[in-house]
Amino acid sequence: MDPALEQRLTDLESRVAHHERMAEEMSEVLYEQSRTIDRLTLHLRRLREQMAEVEAGGGGRSPQDDRPPPHY
Repeated sequence: MDPALEQRLTDLESRVAHHERMAEEMSEVLYEQSRTIDRLTLHLRRLREQMAEVEAGGGGRSPQDDRPPPHY
């Protein structure tokens, strides 16, 4: 085989391997980001529910809860 053609083929194989590795790494990053977004969405939903409870007056807090702690 022609040495120049063989070098081109080797370079192309190297590039393909590099792109495959990058695609795998990006896939892992996207998966982790998706999990993080899911956790944050759940957390936000819970916070909104708690805020709605507090705004509705059903927070279950008493006036004693608003006093500063004894060390003040």
